[in-house]
Amino acid sequence: QVQLVESGGGLVQAGGSLRLSCAASRSSLIFIISTMTWYRQAPGKQRELVAAITRGGSTNYADSVKGRFTISKDNGKNTVYLQMNSLKPEDTGVYYCNAAGQYLGDERDFWGQGTQVTVSS
Repeated sequence: QVQLVESGGGLVQAGGSLRLSCAASRSSLIFIISTMTWYRQAPGKQRELVAAITRGGSTNYADSVKGRFTISKDNGKNTVYLQMNSLKPEDTGVYYCNAAGQYLGDERDFWGQGTQVTVSS
């Protein structure tokens, strides 16, 4: 199995910044990741896609975060980052990392445990 370890969440005032990290426990030789994605879930709401990045570096963002959030990766370390600037109270939620790719010959995807982001007004 692959574990995704997330870090970087916390409490920040509106307008502030946070940087989330998500590292896969298996090396890039065993788990070949094709896409890493950040999702978030606010209280009482469905989980939604925030940003995604492919192995080749193509990115996709939710409209609500475009221009404020930047997703990046380190293929060698199987790690993805989410730089969040100009945070708003509506960015509050639990942020989850998802990694999809080839693991021991099978297409699989794995989830992190989530990290809480709270933005105060």
